[in-house]
Amino acid sequence: MDSRNTVERAQRLKQLHAGFKPLVLPTVWDVWSARTAAGAGFPALTIGSHPLADSRGAEDQEGQTFEEVLAAVRPIIAAVDVPVSVDLEAGYGQKPADLIAGLTEVGGVGLNIEDTVHSEGGRVRTTQEHASYIAGLRAAADDAGIPVWINGRTDLFLHAENASDVLDEAIERLRAMEEAGADSVYPVRIQDNDELLTAVTGAVGVPVNSTAHPVKHDLERFRRLGVGRITYGPLLQLALTDAMKDMLRPWAP
Repeated sequence: MDSRNTVERAQRLKQLHAGFKPLVLPTVWDVWSARTAAGAGFPALTIGSHPLADSRGAEDQEGQTFEEVLAAVRPIIAAVDVPVSVDLEAGYGQKPADLIAGLTEVGGVGLNIEDTVHSEGGRVRTTQEHASYIAGLRAAADDAGIPVWINGRTDLFLHAENASDVLDEAIERLRAMEEAGADSVYPVRIQDNDELLTAVTGAVGVPVNSTAHPVKHDLERFRRLGVGRITYGPLLQLALTDAMKDMLRPWAP
């Protein structure tokens, strides 16, 4: 993709985050789903690692190499005229500069980066380690002259037996990601907890991303709780899977 077009898409994605409260980015996984979501009127999209892996018969949690992911997302990004962010899991063992270079070369203008390092036994990065990685991404994007939108994810709530017990630690981590240059932060697995969502949205100055189900959740509720950005993770693909089964089942032998 032409570098000027990539810069323009990145600038557009930043403007969209400022203009929508929350900005909903449907999570897509192939050219068909991307074109369908863009055709429904959404001004930006995100490619999810889980649905992308499922669509390719691969495993989530870095079951594909960085090169395989780039090859898969290139035609998706090229198929639409809207900014596209890409879930890059924990970075596939890449240095921040290499991650940014690969992403922007295929036209991606945003990324999701998590703190569970699947290639190293599923360990969770420390707060400082994850913040340092994000700072490296921010510096690399700045050096490239492309305002890549960095969505910093933490899995602390996901791994905790009781999510409320790690709230203080999670807020510390979210703030560290913000200070390191994350444009938004993503505390996974609290989308159904009003109290925790309110706590994290009130603790940081950047948009908080929440997972949502396109049928079961209420957009106005997320807006009321201060959520600034919504993605579907694997839930849109799962909802379509359920709908497809319902349509097909009466015709099954």
